[in-house]
Amino acid sequence: MPELTPPHHGGDLQRAIAEFGGTPDDWIDCSTGIAPIGFPLPAVPASVWQRLPEPDPALLDAAAQYYGSPQLLAVPGSQAAIERLPTLRRPGRVGVLAASYAEHAWQWRRHGHAVVELAAEDIDAAIDRLQVLVLVNPNNPTGQRWPADRLLGWHARLAARGGWLVVDEAFADCEPAHSLLPHVERPGLIVLRSLGKFFGLAGVRLGFVAAEAAMRDSLQQALGPWAVSGPAQWAGRLALADTAWQAAQRERLADDSRWLAATLPHAGLTVAAALPLLHWVPTPRAAVWQRALAQQQVWCRRFDRPSALRFGPLPASRRDEFTRRLDAALGAIAMALPK
Repeated sequence: MPELTPPHHGGDLQRAIAEFGGTPDDWIDCSTGIAPIGFPLPAVPASVWQRLPEPDPALLDAAAQYYGSPQLLAVPGSQAAIERLPTLRRPGRVGVLAASYAEHAWQWRRHGHAVVELAAEDIDAAIDRLQVLVLVNPNNPTGQRWPADRLLGWHARLAARGGWLVVDEAFADCEPAHSLLPHVERPGLIVLRSLGKFFGLAGVRLGFVAAEAAMRDSLQQALGPWAVSGPAQWAGRLALADTAWQAAQRERLADDSRWLAATLPHAGLTVAAALPLLHWVPTPRAAVWQRALAQQQVWCRRFDRPSALRFGPLPASRRDEFTRRLDAALGAIAMALPK
């Protein structure tokens, strides 16, 4: 098998600093889909550090209440599940969206599966030639959404042949209406959730896999004992139980998203999809824009296939600063254009 190159990710602010200077506080980092205001955690009790991290029933109770399903396995970030799911079935044909979170395709390929990259409009025609379909809903980075009935129809066709539908719902917390969590008792349906994005707790490394019991048992064995740290379980229990903070966070992110979606077009950047945690901006000059913004110490994510930028959320306190830097980048680009 040819050597595979690991995918590149956003959140690499240190790379931008190395090239363009400054300190992390100087930069407006829009390169990730992580909420800029995270859940406020108190100090971790000493006992949490001292005990082996056995599964915490209180965490699972809080998660069942938040997600509306008791069929959950806590994992050390949904990335851990993304890495191990391909090891739980023999190599086959796996469909992924052509422009999506790159780790899915990478992990299935590195474990010997034949990955088929699909355009959204080609999924239905391809489904009967696949053993697994992996989708991010809403999709990262394009913001595409699929309604639950469409996904369940694809699942039924896959499951009839022993196949899987894997749905990564890392960006679903703000708009949960299309979530498949109410249906995860169905064999071959696997839903991934994460505390990293909406709760702004990416460093905690906590996620959940919702699936039937046999699938959860297989994945738990693959992860081994004490997979989720004690501090992560403690933090997750607090965040998942705080409904008042969650409601305020949804309002805050929705307001920030409306502002950003209205601001970017003033610089000539057309927002094709606006979600509370990501804004997808197709442009043939993505590389030029990313560099011009980086020179103003604004860091966004660039994609080459298709050529586009993705802007994550930024706190309301930095709106004026962002607008000034966006205008400066636009001016720099205009000056560089041939007369």
